[in-house]
Amino acid sequence: MKVAEAVGRALTAAGVDHVFGVVGSGNFHLTNAMVAAGARFVAARHEGGAATMADAYARTSGAVAAVSVHQGPGLTNALTGITEAAKSRTPLLVLAAEATAQNSNFRIDQAMLAHSVGAVTARVTTAHDAVEQARAALQRARHDRRTVLLNLPLEVQSLDVPDGVLLDALPMPAREPVEPSGSAVADLVRALETARRPVFVAGRGARTAVAPDALLALADRHGALLATSAVARGLFHDSPWSLDVSGGFASPLATKLIQGADLIVGWGCALNMWTMRHGSLIGPEATVVQIDDDPTALGAHRAIDLGVTGDVERTARRALEAGGEERQGYRTPELAAALASRRRWRDVPYDDEGTRERIDPRTLSIALDDILPAERVVAVDSGNFMGHPSAYLSVPDHNGFCFTQAFQSIGLGLATAIGAALARPDRLPVATLGDGGALMSAVELDTVRRLGLPMVVVVYNDESYGAEVHHFGPDGFPLDTVTFPETDIAAVARGYGFEAVTVRTPADLKSVADWVAGPRSAPLLVDAKVTRDHGSWWLEEAFRGH
Repeated sequence: MKVAEAVGRALTAAGVDHVFGVVGSGNFHLTNAMVAAGARFVAARHEGGAATMADAYARTSGAVAAVSVHQGPGLTNALTGITEAAKSRTPLLVLAAEATAQNSNFRIDQAMLAHSVGAVTARVTTAHDAVEQARAALQRARHDRRTVLLNLPLEVQSLDVPDGVLLDALPMPAREPVEPSGSAVADLVRALETARRPVFVAGRGARTAVAPDALLALADRHGALLATSAVARGLFHDSPWSLDVSGGFASPLATKLIQGADLIVGWGCALNMWTMRHGSLIGPEATVVQIDDDPTALGAHRAIDLGVTGDVERTARRALEAGGEERQGYRTPELAAALASRRRWRDVPYDDEGTRERIDPRTLSIALDDILPAERVVAVDSGNFMGHPSAYLSVPDHNGFCFTQAFQSIGLGLATAIGAALARPDRLPVATLGDGGALMSAVELDTVRRLGLPMVVVVYNDESYGAEVHHFGPDGFPLDTVTFPETDIAAVARGYGFEAVTVRTPADLKSVADWVAGPRSAPLLVDAKVTRDHGSWWLEEAFRGH
């Protein structure tokens, strides 16, 4: 048996059940070995899409996914998606063939390339150790929550594995939760017991099967309000004390309440400039606490008063075990009434700016929220438009929102939706894109259609790179480089086998409702021609922060 086959079989036996990629000569045998061993291979049309699909699948499923790419250009094509995954600490295994011959057209320093974007690297170096080296790379991805590039030199892949090498070893054990120290828990409990207006902000580290219940119980005891970072949106969806997202997407009421907190506790949350609006959400009298199982994350983005190294669920449970009386905290009857009527962005009055030619993106988003089934998984691309689906489309829980924004690249949203859809086949996948990101990633419309995904792709189409238009336009700079003629994106989608509708007014959304009602014979793209007179509030604030 050759090394390529042995590594593919061993990784599948160790629990990698989904591999995404584009197959070339260098990764052909490895990929086929994984498929033969029972893994599902998802063929993308571009390696960049494959990497982002795998990233989104790993985030939504909680399992390590793999990306399989050809040597050289296969890896460079995937690099933006790999960068996003690495910056997000997604447990992802990138399986890259590697050309080491000095005169090979494909030869590049793949390890250095990976290190430059924040991934870690490993290499299969011998036939004797190939399986163990591959399993060690998977172990690091899973246990350290890192994106790991495993280089597979072509000459090593073709070697014979010695007899007796164990391929079908038992799956690797799960990562052990980090136990917080007793003194740190005692300090946390003291902070909670003295707070009158506590707010919990949960992030990526709280997106587990067990953490939300522990946080809800602790918040109930101390009267805390509940918010999340964007990547954990939906975590507290069913709580009447949820403020939804903290940061640039926060509603006016949520902003006011977070700013009024005397204690802010970040649970597996970086408390970075986006989640805390460059610090403006932290009041002058607020105590800031951060809990994370990675000690290097504590205080990495801002000064904190208390840092607790520990798993989110374990830390919350230990704080509950400390006992104490239930307290009202921030949860007054008056606030309960306000949250019931003004918690959501859609409850905030606005003047509809739609015309006969262009629909207001707020009106579009609210209508879609009403039309689309509640059991959905929403993916959001980057750009001026992104706050509208993020703020106005509700999600059932934290597995209903996939937000690949750590690198802030446009063009990832469609592939994100594909990966999330495969992880949650029980839900309607909704990809929300700007026109720039939609055209940049249009090739993956073929993947949606080929996989038979019942997806809705919504394009907020202002025929421009809106962030640049609204950032530079008011100062009189020319905008010819960032504005474009009208493109019939609906026609592009029909060419890929989609049903498609162009939306200019709310009445045009009847076609979307008809598609939802069924039967659905193909995925649907909504080319929404949105108003473009104003920049988004979240990007205006972000640009001011710079």
